[in-house]
Amino acid sequence: MSEEVKKNSYSADSIQALEGMEHVRMRPSMYIGDVGVRGLHHLVYEVVDNSIDEALAGHCDSIQVIINEDNSVSVQDNGRGIPVDMHKKEGVSALEVVMTKIGAGGKFDKDSYKVSGGLHGVGVSVVNALSDHLRAEVHRDGKVWEQEYEKGKAIYPARQIGDTDIKGTKVTFKPDGTIFTQTLEYSYDTLAARLRELSFLNKGITITLTDMREVDDKGEVRKETFHSEEGLKEYIKFLDGNRTPIISHVISMEHEKGEIPVEVALIYNDSYSENIYSYVNNINTHEGGTHLQGFRMGLTRTLKKYADASGLLEKLKFEISGDDFREGLTAIISVKVMEPQFEGQTKTKLGNREVVSPVSQAVAEMLENYLEENPADAKIIVQKVILAAQARHAAKKAREMVQRKTVMSGGGLPGKLSDCSEQNPEKCEIFFVEGDSAGGTAKQGRDRNFQAIMPLRGKILNVEKAMHHKVFESEEIRNIFTALGVTIGTEEDSKALNLSKLRYHKVVIMCDADVDGSHIATLILTFFFRYMRDLIEKGYVYIATPPLYLVKKGAKKQYAWNDEERIALIEEMGQGSAVQRYKGLGEMNAEQLWDTTMNPEHRTLRQITIDNMAEADRVFSMLMGDEVPPRREFIEKNAVYANIDA
Repeated sequence: MSEEVKKNSYSADSIQALEGMEHVRMRPSMYIGDVGVRGLHHLVYEVVDNSIDEALAGHCDSIQVIINEDNSVSVQDNGRGIPVDMHKKEGVSALEVVMTKIGAGGKFDKDSYKVSGGLHGVGVSVVNALSDHLRAEVHRDGKVWEQEYEKGKAIYPARQIGDTDIKGTKVTFKPDGTIFTQTLEYSYDTLAARLRELSFLNKGITITLTDMREVDDKGEVRKETFHSEEGLKEYIKFLDGNRTPIISHVISMEHEKGEIPVEVALIYNDSYSENIYSYVNNINTHEGGTHLQGFRMGLTRTLKKYADASGLLEKLKFEISGDDFREGLTAIISVKVMEPQFEGQTKTKLGNREVVSPVSQAVAEMLENYLEENPADAKIIVQKVILAAQARHAAKKAREMVQRKTVMSGGGLPGKLSDCSEQNPEKCEIFFVEGDSAGGTAKQGRDRNFQAIMPLRGKILNVEKAMHHKVFESEEIRNIFTALGVTIGTEEDSKALNLSKLRYHKVVIMCDADVDGSHIATLILTFFFRYMRDLIEKGYVYIATPPLYLVKKGAKKQYAWNDEERIALIEEMGQGSAVQRYKGLGEMNAEQLWDTTMNPEHRTLRQITIDNMAEADRVFSMLMGDEVPPRREFIEKNAVYANIDA
């Protein structure tokens, strides 16, 4: 067989079974991260990644994802179709090997796939193992084949069921409820965010998401199609849609350096935050890595060289730092690596050293060309850098004021903080409460041993629209830093967060269950996202959920957290039942607040997680930015309050 034919062939010989998968069901978190909401959605991503790999190999341009009425999911592509011929070593069809053997797949055969995403070959077999039922349907060489599985085991051998004039693979699976005990319900918005992201990262591919569970008055199901012709350039425009650009164009390029395809897009806006998103083989590398290092090197060196040559830095009395070049920057770096090596706590940090130089060179060349061809934009960027440097020095002084007031430096705790007696941070929790009235009730109702209360005065500063030094000059924000015991900023990284002295491992935002309360909670969350993101990523941040109603009849009383529960309770109690609407936490007495919202045995805390960093950034910039129409549209779409009190 010639080398060219061998490279383009995809048969049973391309499938390599690396190891068994007996303990996937016993320890699923080792393979998909967790068995909660995130792990449930990860199953879909793994199946989609197989189709994306077909697209990367040049054999697929259409992927359909369908959430079925029973919460099973179907993923169909128009790729080559998984091979169904007999696998010589395993003695069963290649389809069965792929579906039932961990580490089996063409991704390990470099002649079949140059690069791949997902969990590098473990994906679809793990999905099968963690599914109650899975059906694979393959359209290949004019024939239709099928095979079904229960809990990862084949029910029958792969069998031919008809003829076809299309090609591709369709996988339908239903997650196993004995493993995913938290929920089996898929979120349309969560899946849409990831599929939209994939369409930008792989331009030219059409991905359709259909939700058969949602049918409107016209009998039409909820459906969305994602397709991008410009790739990352279009992605930048989408992410920065709620910010004001300060340069005329998105700066972008595609290049292959040292057999490593590099794609970069960036723009400068008038915000004060840096938002850089990095991907390797479509995997979002939250912890960065060598490709991010290469990007920063190329950006800083090129802009520094240009700024020095421009003469605009002559009046500055201090050195420009790397941070200054990235303020107001939104950028995306996407690289394709044949054998990625991942490091870090969550295995999302690229470790391949050979990636640094190609990315750095590609970024440097891209920027040099742009700055030379767009002198007006170049001047605006340098002026933005100078302003950032001046603000950084002002912020440093303001930060030092915060540091002096922390416990670490011997200062006292904020006067309004009612601390707990427990000293072990793992056992301690702090409630940030809206207003002194609710704060007073919370102080009376709490368990003083492990619960601290910190009342906040009104609405804290909107950090999305404030310069860094203004953030640190805000008394309420200084109090948050001081109460938590964390510090921010080092010589190496002025935005680094030091959690070594964190005093509580549960940080709970407790606001009124109304529109104002939601606004205050969003302001606090925006602050945490921009300045204390590590708290969220480590799972320390929660939202308390106080009830909206108290329904009572005679001596019997029960709480309702939404209108559906209220209606059900009224029907259950019958005529004569009375309803009390809680407009604020201060309307409850201490005992009620403890019973419903603070008692660990009965309360419901919603943990804040970030499934998609880029989407979270886009939503925060929309909710807290200046553009009103997109914010109104988002609120109308996601509003949960049937009655809004004046």
